[in-house]
Amino acid sequence: MNIAERVPALLRERPFRRYWTGQTVSLFGDQVSFLAIPLAAVLVLHADAAQMGWLSAAGLLPALLLSLPAGAWADRRGDRRRIMIASDLVRAALMLSLPAAYAFGVLTLTHLYVIAFAVGACGVAFDVCNATLFVSLVRPGQYVDGNALVNGSRAFSFVAGPSVGGLLVQVLAAPLTLLVDAVSYLVSAGYLARISPVEPPAAEAEKGHFTAGLRFIARSRILRPLLAAAATVNFFNYVFHTIVVLYAVAELGLNAGVLGLVVGAGAVGGLIGAALSGRIVRRIGIGPAVVLGFVVFPAPLILVPSAGGPTALILALLFLAEFFAGFGVMVLDIASGSLQSAVIPDRLRARVTGAFRMLNHGIRPLGALAGGVLGSTLGLRPTLWIATVGGVLCVLWLLPSPVPRIRELPDQEEIPAREATAMEPAA
Repeated sequence: MNIAERVPALLRERPFRRYWTGQTVSLFGDQVSFLAIPLAAVLVLHADAAQMGWLSAAGLLPALLLSLPAGAWADRRGDRRRIMIASDLVRAALMLSLPAAYAFGVLTLTHLYVIAFAVGACGVAFDVCNATLFVSLVRPGQYVDGNALVNGSRAFSFVAGPSVGGLLVQVLAAPLTLLVDAVSYLVSAGYLARISPVEPPAAEAEKGHFTAGLRFIARSRILRPLLAAAATVNFFNYVFHTIVVLYAVAELGLNAGVLGLVVGAGAVGGLIGAALSGRIVRRIGIGPAVVLGFVVFPAPLILVPSAGGPTALILALLFLAEFFAGFGVMVLDIASGSLQSAVIPDRLRARVTGAFRMLNHGIRPLGALAGGVLGSTLGLRPTLWIATVGGVLCVLWLLPSPVPRIRELPDQEEIPAREATAMEPAA
């Protein structure tokens, strides 16, 4: 087999290759910023815990507040690719404003809050349109392979992005490191400008247009349990991640360097999960792969509150937990994302994506708040037990649904009539 034959079939198609390259570069830049923006707040502006909380909330709020209206707006537009290009260009300008303000000595926490919110808002617009652009570039039989390639890039960014970001922060000041993310958005916009897929037509104005995505999910025997399971695992995952660093440092006695290696194990697991997801789906079917992902993502984290004894044993348990959780989340994201791509009608795609994102991502701040409250009242280890066991129980939403019995990605014609007509406006 020559080198060309080893390249995935989708990457031999120029439009998808350009799309994927832009996504890969942008995802890498995002991970650099994920580290550099908080470091800018701490190292340059000396933010305290409360101010860091506001900064985190500013980045999370757009998903809760804007996903639904963004989806409704995007479905009324015929060229979603242009919206994505505009989102990238605006995000590049926003990121460039931070090193510029730092260079002139006028960088403030308020500036960081505004940028975090604005970048998050642009990200919402980009993501609801991305769902439509993806299915314009990828044939239904290639949804799993396409999602695996994009999520593989995301997993790689988790490995390389923070490491490069940390190195750049040491060499440069944290705000100057954000130039990398600004450039990544420009690269993404450039690659998107070089493709011209045929997108689904814009949705026509109709009564109930704004809430059609929510109603479709509520009536769908496939999407409704998927959303319930995803929101449940997200809630408990944010309970977990709100306190796990404090638990690792205060109760397990680990230092920052060791924690970085543990997180890296999760990223490596994610890379392997992305590489193997296609084989898993072909072997057991798309529905069982979704169920497997919802179990294998949260279940290994039970090893974290179980950790105790010699340091070597503690580290082994934490490495295993992060590695297999990283593996599981990639299987989950690829299988679930492919199933959603198959069952959502084109004319509702942005609205359903926006509604799904609003409810799924909107639960995250509540989980973070619950983690802080429970950790303060019950203690760190008991809260981690609640978070990990609660996360595993998310699979109960799926078991009575049709999802575990779906072997192949359904065609639109195969979707039950009730789901196909769920977008119709109420009388």
